[in-house]
Amino acid sequence: MKQTNSLKAHLKLARSLWGNLDKAAFQSLKELVESHGFSIASGDIIRLQGRWYVTHTGLVRLARRSRCAGIHAQPVPEFSDAAASRWAFKATVFKTPKCKGFVGYGDADPSNTSDLVRGAEMRVAETRAVNRALRKAYGIGICSVEEIGAFSGSPASDNNHRRRPPQPVNGDGAKGQHRLRDRLCQLIRQHELDPGLVKSYAVDFCGVKTLKEASREQVENFIDHVADWAAKDKNALVCQLNGYMGKQESVA
Repeated sequence: MKQTNSLKAHLKLARSLWGNLDKAAFQSLKELVESHGFSIASGDIIRLQGRWYVTHTGLVRLARRSRCAGIHAQPVPEFSDAAASRWAFKATVFKTPKCKGFVGYGDADPSNTSDLVRGAEMRVAETRAVNRALRKAYGIGICSVEEIGAFSGSPASDNNHRRRPPQPVNGDGAKGQHRLRDRLCQLIRQHELDPGLVKSYAVDFCGVKTLKEASREQVENFIDHVADWAAKDKNALVCQLNGYMGKQESVA
């Protein structure tokens, strides 16, 4: 009975986010929820362009529920070139202490990531590798959203995307920081986003422990990323943010 009620709740939320689902979409959602315990409300899975995708958050939560013994990730030097911002990673997931490991590879470079994450290709490659290894280990048949670049922003070929002119590095740093903060606050108000969830996402996106440690360029990239995603698919962005519930920090 509890499982049936949980599935009904997921279906109701899915319909509120993406409208009525056809029979095939509903069946896929049912399998994802029942087989893997994924949650739409927690941002584990999202729907983009008529297809279901699992998120990095969902895969990590699945690994934790399954008592994953460990994940090892390392760069692949022969396929990486730091000067060209090209990175390849190998990740191995150990489901149990005696498991031989499930291997996944991920790559990222300026040709397969958005302009919004320039300089972060190494982290994108590592995330993609970990996602592929986790999907192999736990039998996830759908692709992760990070692998298709949705996590990194819109494709670089999007003609409608306008890049802001580069900001001067020198100058009044305090004013620059205030301008970034104002932009972020305006973005949060405009799209009615949860400030705490946005900040938690920003910390993860920038790869830092606290937002104060992030560089100005990293924060600019994050703001552009959120603005672009909110304009294209706000529901998917909200699902991503919901995955950070319990780790909120106030954007003050």
